Amino acid sequence: MERASRLALIEKLVRENVVGSQEELLTLVEGTGMKCTQATLSRDLRQLGISRGFDGRGGYRYVLPYAREEAMETMPGSNAASITGMIWARGLLLISTPPGFAPAVAIRIDRAGRYEIAGTVAGDDTILLIPRDNISNEAVEECLSTIFES
Repeated sequence: MERASRLALIEKLVRENVVGSQEELLTLVEGTGMKCTQATLSRDLRQLGISRGFDGRGGYRYVLPYAREEAMETMPGSNAASITGMIWARGLLLISTPPGFAPAVAIRIDRAGRYEIAGTVAGDDTILLIPRDNISNEAVEECLSTIFES
């Protein structure tokens, strides 16, 4: 799904680069080969909750919502060890974690605020992830990769 891929790309570009304007971000997006208009980019930024903040040098830059940064701090252990398995069943994703990790992993997923994911329900070592309607399994997995990449 192109929209989900575009949202993941925009989030990654903002996280990894100092981007001061939509024009700069649009250039970065198009530099990856993905087509995007300024109006679409503006809507995507709004949906992702990305806003402009101070860059510490007297200028502005795009920043991710505070909740996404805070979610990074709630994760116990390493990212690689936080998810031990995933199984798709009837459009829902069951995520396995080490014992006691599921609540923190679910919080991280929920606080990421991604459009593709409607929400999660966590037990001790299992999470039920509910994707939004018409979102492919691949788009959800790509979204999770974005959330958990270090």
